[in-house]
Amino acid sequence: MRILTVLALISASLAGGTAVAAPDTKTKPPVKQATAVGYGGAVSSVDADATAMGLRVLRSGGEAGDAAVATAAALGVTEPYSAGVGGGGFFVYYDARTGQVHTIDGRETAPATMPADAFIDPATGLPYRFFPERVTSGLSVGVPGTPATWQSALDRWGTRSLSKALAPAAKLAKHGFVVDATFRQQTLENKDRFSALVPTTALFLPNGDAPVVGTLFKNPELAATYDLLGSKGMGAFYGGDLAAEMVRTVQAPPKTPGTTLPVFPGYLTASDLSSYHVIDRAPTHVGYRGLDVYGMGPVSSGGTTVGEALNILKTTDLAAKATPDALHWYLEASALAFADRNAYVGDPAYVNVPTAELLSSGFGAERACQVDPAVAAVKPVPPGSPDGSYTPCGTGAAAEQRADHEGLSTTHLTVADRWGNVVAYTLTIEQTGGSGIVVPGRGFLLNNELTDFSAVPDPADPNIVAGGKRPRSSMSPTIVLRDGAPYLALGSPGGSTIITTVLQVLTNRVDRGMSLPQAIAAPRASQRNTPTVTAEQDFITAYNAVLQPYGHILVAAGAPGTSAAEIGAATGIEFLPGGALLAAAEPVRRGGGDAEVVFPVR
Repeated sequence: MRILTVLALISASLAGGTAVAAPDTKTKPPVKQATAVGYGGAVSSVDADATAMGLRVLRSGGEAGDAAVATAAALGVTEPYSAGVGGGGFFVYYDARTGQVHTIDGRETAPATMPADAFIDPATGLPYRFFPERVTSGLSVGVPGTPATWQSALDRWGTRSLSKALAPAAKLAKHGFVVDATFRQQTLENKDRFSALVPTTALFLPNGDAPVVGTLFKNPELAATYDLLGSKGMGAFYGGDLAAEMVRTVQAPPKTPGTTLPVFPGYLTASDLSSYHVIDRAPTHVGYRGLDVYGMGPVSSGGTTVGEALNILKTTDLAAKATPDALHWYLEASALAFADRNAYVGDPAYVNVPTAELLSSGFGAERACQVDPAVAAVKPVPPGSPDGSYTPCGTGAAAEQRADHEGLSTTHLTVADRWGNVVAYTLTIEQTGGSGIVVPGRGFLLNNELTDFSAVPDPADPNIVAGGKRPRSSMSPTIVLRDGAPYLALGSPGGSTIITTVLQVLTNRVDRGMSLPQAIAAPRASQRNTPTVTAEQDFITAYNAVLQPYGHILVAAGAPGTSAAEIGAATGIEFLPGGALLAAAEPVRRGGGDAEVVFPVR
């Protein structure tokens, strides 16, 4: 009876998951599947090669930490515009031995000598234009944290050396992966700025064009970089010749002769690299519908903002509401939580972030009183007062709404092993293609994470530039427990829309009766305390008419046919009764993701 029950649950959970076919070319990429159910461990990522490498680690006896690093290293090969050793990220881990959730903050840091007005044009007193000038520059490059995150994760929760964890990805980089339509499209979208830099042109624009779909893309320079890290360790990245080359590249970007882009020099020094360290932070935690939701604390704003929004939503019964009412509450809760994110969250080493109060049920209930069930509030709404003294319906003071420029290109992977350990890991180089600067001879792009800082140096802004500071992030790797055991793990790319994507997937699954594949595939909208709601076209088509009466104004996320038209690219794992795992990825967004299990149920 127990087996039959589990199989019935598996069958129901598969609803909404579809496979994504490879393009009909001479050489075909691996076939992706958006949903898999089975036992023994699971991996879900945006890329089939990366997922396969993580799964291989699990099948050979590796643990979730080992598989996560192997998967992330492979994504650095096949998704170089989203992540890699030139960036940073946040690693959330559930330890089955202790029943505890831990996190690693591998966020980039600003160089020590970077001034608060680094992004201000001295000729005008105004910020340099965000794109492409601020992004495509040495000014935007923070000290990378990804290599140190990998080493820390393996030291704490792995069974394999860094050399062994990186070897499969190094082999993939050397022998190549099959170019798909997404890789070519992302290259073409960045052609103008990639063309402004000599090593970037040489690597990603051979013969002046993006790699052709169906061809093999090889990166032997990145393979050599992985081999170097594997044999020499972190000292070879944060010191020595490679560190010196990164410093030279940032301080004197290798511009193409005749380029019209300024590609400003940056402030990175050898001392900045040698002094970098990851931080073990306490996870955020809120209770929601009998579940324990854990996320990433500041300097990420993901855990506090998702958590606060859930605290607002738990004051009402979403499951009992009609779809328009449920979506109205989701959008209003998002706006309120974003108002508080913008007002209070920054690097806790530089800003007194009221994390405990932002996540308190009392503050959530006070903010929930601002939701009119029938009418959308005029945006931007003011922040609340997370001061520990809450009235039934407290109000906030007006605050300036600052521009959001977080990049949409990031990647997320989710892993579980046979022992019940779980990883939710989001990593990034910020914009699609990061700063656009490839380190000559090393095969990887440097990040533009410092553009996540506010450009205008306002002392009241918790996210102003400061030397050594980590810019605020929206990455939201999340692990959900039920009765102390894993229930869901998930995350997404998408800049500040990461927060709303994770929140929407959670509420879709927990409150709105969707399976995890359905919750991931459902059309998305993102309200970040702005006058309009950014939405995918499918969301606009389905819900514009029923949300207009509330006063919500939906606008398309981006031009049709571009990567900007999509919101997020989530991956997740659900833990089913009887020990079964359901791994889920996007069926369509970014060309579809790939979800696999060690022992699939056919």
